[in-house]
Amino acid sequence: MANERLRALLLERGATLADLAAAVEVDPKTVERWITQGRTPYRRHRFAVAAFLGVDEAYIWPNALSREQVASASQNEIITVYPHRWAVPRDTWGRLFGEAEREIGVLVYSGLFLAEDAGMVRLFKDKAEAGVRVRILLGDPDSPEVAQRGADEGIDDAMAARIRNALVLYRPIRGLEAVEIRLHRTIVYNSIYRADDQYLVNTHVYGTPAAEAPVLHLRKVAGGDMVATYANCFERVWADAQPVD
Repeated sequence: MANERLRALLLERGATLADLAAAVEVDPKTVERWITQGRTPYRRHRFAVAAFLGVDEAYIWPNALSREQVASASQNEIITVYPHRWAVPRDTWGRLFGEAEREIGVLVYSGLFLAEDAGMVRLFKDKAEAGVRVRILLGDPDSPEVAQRGADEGIDDAMAARIRNALVLYRPIRGLEAVEIRLHRTIVYNSIYRADDQYLVNTHVYGTPAAEAPVLHLRKVAGGDMVATYANCFERVWADAQPVD
């Protein structure tokens, strides 16, 4: 069976069989067989192809790795676990976003602790001006989902007020071409902070403020699917969210 995902990715990237073959150091006919005959390359070639196309190898060859191999790789994506968000050192946040070369993403209800940090907002500004894409997802303050989260945390209408405060504090970067801010109406089970292939995932616990909940520090590992799960979550919320005027 032909590998239509690989074919489509090449078309989307505007790349040819020869381009891919040169990038992974194989014969173009080999790449052609990967596509037309659905052959599965050696793992080093799968990794090289995925890196060239900017996707996870499991997307192109979903059955290439056994469940045990995927589970093992996913475990290695965990760098550390913090018992509370307040226990994450500020330097960790700074390094996470400071090392971004392609993309920064934030998915929260308010994430006010970031917006209130003038140094962090300035870092977002510097990164955006350097060409890094910055995407921020905040909860829609008028949505029932935000009202419910406020009730769950015991702060009621203060949650919506925090979001409005965050929008004001992000004014210095809202006009930048590389910065996009959207409002979502989603039940968020985790706040997600991403920078290229690194993630800080703040779990949400009923009746507990996000600052008191655990945080996972993750980094993408080839063959793992833990980071990919949160990446897909971010993209799905982003697709349904509404841009801020």
